[in-house]
Parts: sequence; C-alpha cells; structure tokens
Amino acid sequence: MWAIEAKQLTKSFGKHKVVKGIDLQVKTGEIVGFLGRNGAGKSTFINMLTGIMEPSSGSYALLGVQNANDAIKRQVGVMPDYSSLYGSMTAMKHLSYLAAVSGKTVSREWCIEVLKLVGLEEHANKKAAKFSFGMKKKLALALAIIHDPQLIFLDEPTSGLDAESVIHIHQLIQQLHQQGKTIFMTSHNLDEVEKICSRIAIMKDGSIKRVGSMEELRAYYQSTITVTIKHSSIRSTDLSIIQQWLQQVGESLEMEKSHFTIQVESEQKIAEIIRALGTYKIDIYRVDVEEPSLEEIFLEE
Repeated sequence: MWAIEAKQLTKSFGKHKVVKGIDLQVKTGEIVGFLGRNGAGKSTFINMLTGIMEPSSGSYALLGVQNANDAIKRQVGVMPDYSSLYGSMTAMKHLSYLAAVSGKTVSREWCIEVLKLVGLEEHANKKAAKFSFGMKKKLALALAIIHDPQLIFLDEPTSGLDAESVIHIHQLIQQLHQQGKTIFMTSHNLDEVEKICSRIAIMKDGSIKRVGSMEELRAYYQSTITVTIKHSSIRSTDLSIIQQWLQQVGESLEMEKSHFTIQVESEQKIAEIIRALGTYKIDIYRVDVEEPSLEEIFLEE
C-alpha cells in the first residue's frame, strides 16, 4: 500500500501556479527526504496533503484513502511550526490536548514517555513560553507522534538543535521507522537526509525533478567516476606501457610513485584496471572512489 499517492496535484494562487502537477508515491514504511530551495513549493505541497489547503486540481491519497477523510487524518502526525505553540500551556497540556483533538485519550504515563523520547521529560510541567527554541522544536516533534500515527510529516526536525539533540532526534526517527511508521521529512541539512532517508525527492519551481535512493541519484548525475588507486612499486620496464594503456582506458590521468588518479566512465572500468595491474604483479593496497554528495546533486538541479 502507498502511504502517500499524489496524482497531478496542483495549486494556484490567482494566475500564479505554485505546485505544477505533481505525481509522487511513497511506500508504507519509507523515510523520504523532501528537498527544495525556498520558494520551490514544498510547504504548499505538504499543506495540501495534510488538509490545510485544498488543491486546485489533481488528487491525493493518504494510507490508501482518497483525499484523506477525518478518520484517516487521525493516523497522520504533523510536526507543527514551533510558533503555533500556546505559551500559556505546559508541555503535558499540549500533548493531552492534541491527542484529544486526534480522537485519542492518552495517559499521563504515555505523555511522559513521549516527552522522554524527545528529551523533554524534565520539562513536562513547564509552560511553552519559557521554552528555548530547541525545546520548542522538540515539543513540536512530540506533538507529531503523541497519538501514535502511521504517517508522520516532519518539517526541519533538527534545525536549530545542538549536536547532541540532533543525534537524539535521528535515533528517534530511526526508532519510528523500525516500528513501521512512514516518515516524510523536509530538511536543509543535506547530510542528515543522506544519512537517514531511504529515498529522496527533489523539488524545483513547483515540480518534482527527481526521485530515488542516493545510489540512483548518484548514478543519474554521475557522468564520470574519479578513482584513486594506491599500489606497490611498478617496474621501470612496465611503467611506460601501463601509463599508455591507462590513458586509453580513462581520462585526466595523474600518476605518482605509489598511486594514480584517473577518471573513468563506469565501475566496470575500475575492475578492468585492477585486473590489468594484477597481470603485472602489482599489488593493490587501496581503491578510493569519489562520488557526488547529496549537496552536489541538489545544486545540480
């Protein structure tokens, strides 16, 4: 079953089309990273999926239910913007209130458990007005999961948090994933997305330009592979022959005494080079392959 399925989903404000016919499918149990520059249309797309605004055209389904009725929305968790918190309400009150709105009665013990998951158990009875920015982010995450939803939307879940808290939240996201939850998250931290997301969707100018795993995205964007091979000494009588052969196999060859760097068009060429060196009884100590980072892929768009 698809956790999210959008078909030609569009949103226009007057003559300005913000979301331009998006088709997207997210499998149940996936962690999908949603990337795009500011103004790309990410928030508008998510607001349509979560019922905050109506699409101009197209359709969507959440957890197999078309256009997500009230019953299915109770199975959806959304991490709200921290500024939507009520300053006069405690963390505990926030959780019990939102759970009730979602149609679920929760015990004090469960609220404490959720606050513990996000690292706020010591501040259960503190009013949100006294929370730091990072504490508000953690409370917003707790609100997204208090009613034990199956599909969770997270908007920049770790922005503004210290390094220890970031690691803690990453562990929580992985824990939710292991429980079978589907997580759809935006983030400007590209390393974070690369580390924890099973697939990535890249949005630009109202359209989704590319969807895939990191391996699939790298394969699409990578026209050449840069390889550095560390090896044993090459006999002087063989050096010229090997150098000439390598220049035919790849490009931008740079040879040093104990290693060389070369650009090749496929991984098969790497295996070919290693086999060729073996015929000359040259030992291979190390092979380093330079791959594009998610940041490079994102900027390519």
